Amino acid sequence: IIMHAHRCAFLGRALPAPPRGQRPARAAPPNETGSEAMSVHNNDDLMDGSVLEGTTLDEPVWDTVKRDLLHVARKLQFVIIPRGRSMKEELRNWDLWGPLFLCLFLAILLSFSAPASQSALIFSTIFVIIWAGAAVVTLNVKLLGGHASFFQSICVLGYCIFPLVLSAMLTAIFKALTFKAIVIGGAFFWSCKASLGFMSELVPASRRLLAVYPVVLFYMTLSWTILIQ
Repeated sequence: IIMHAHRCAFLGRALPAPPRGQRPARAAPPNETGSEAMSVHNNDDLMDGSVLEGTTLDEPVWDTVKRDLLHVARKLQFVIIPRGRSMKEELRNWDLWGPLFLCLFLAILLSFSAPASQSALIFSTIFVIIWAGAAVVTLNVKLLGGHASFFQSICVLGYCIFPLVLSAMLTAIFKALTFKAIVIGGAFFWSCKASLGFMSELVPASRRLLAVYPVVLFYMTLSWTILIQ
C-alpha cells in the first residue's frame, strides 16, 4: 500500500513549465516503446513542417507548372542546338510532358490539313507512329545491350521530333512541293543529328549501326507522312 501511494504521488507531480515560445515536448507513456516514441516525434515534425522543407509538396501549383515548362524549354533548346555532353546530361533527366505535347501538336496540325473524312485517321496514325515507333526503337536498343532506361529513350526520341514539328508548321503555310521537300529534308537530318548523338552511345560500338538504323527509319517515316499531307 505504501509503495502504491509513493507511485501515485510521483505520477501526480507537476512537470516544470517549458520556456516561453518553446513547444512542450510530449512525454511517452510508461508502456510506450522506443519505436512508438519515435513515431510521435516524427508526427510532431510533420505538424511543424520541418520535414517538408526542401520538397515541392507544399508549393503553389503555378510554381510547379512553371518549373516543368522551363525544363521542357531547356530540353528543346538542347535539341535545337546540340551541345555534346551538356545535351546528354540534360536529356538524362527524362520526362514525357514535352514529347506528349509535341505529339499532340503534330497530330492536330496534320489532321487539320487533311480532308475532313480522313482527319481522325491522320490524327490516330501520327499518334501511333510516334509512341509505338519510339517504343520499338527503345526495345531494340535494350536488346542490343543499351544501358538507358525505357522512358529515358522515349523522352529523347520524343523531344527530337521538334524540328519535324517546325517543318510541319512551315509547310502548312507554304505548300509548294519543292519548298516542302527542302524544309522537311532539313528537319529530318536535324532530328537524326540531335537524337543519334545520344542514342549511339547507349550500345556497344560493335552494335552501334544496328541501333542507329531504326532511329533513322523512325524519323524518315514521320518525315514522309508530313511530306505527303
